[in-house]
Amino acid sequence: MTPTPERRRELLATAAEVFAAQGYNATTVRRIADEAGMLAGSLYYHFDSKESMIDEILSTFLDELWQGYDEVLAAGLGPRETIEALVTESFREIDRHRPAVAIYQKESRHLATQPRFAYLADSQTKFEKAWLGTLERGVTEGVFRDDLDIRLTYRFVRDTVWVAASWYRPG
Repeated sequence: MTPTPERRRELLATAAEVFAAQGYNATTVRRIADEAGMLAGSLYYHFDSKESMIDEILSTFLDELWQGYDEVLAAGLGPRETIEALVTESFREIDRHRPAVAIYQKESRHLATQPRFAYLADSQTKFEKAWLGTLERGVTEGVFRDDLDIRLTYRFVRDTVWVAASWYRPG
């Protein structure tokens, strides 16, 4: 019997909640299985390791985030509108992937040192390039002040948006 995609998604959602609450290193396969209402050995029918689970959680989140960001960046908007749209897209992904955002914030720096998770560092570089490039374009086009510290502004906006994952609830 082949595991259903729906069951796999349910198990990943459970694993994401546990990883977000306890951290990657403190989370055991047994704990995830307990939360999912199954035996630990049964979880291996769906995933070969907890590393596979967190990999799929993070890669899915980042793939969906970049799909939205790429649409924004390709839309031909002005710099101010691009920043607004990137912030909106960020909040949309926070709403859709809250546990994955928490995992990314807590674990990405450590995980990115492992070859399997090199995409985390690549994504961070791409993220920085997109935001800094938009801010630079805004300064060049006179939309933003020419004395704007774009690196500081980027960090402020980035941190404000992504820390909001801990408190933001739409509606």
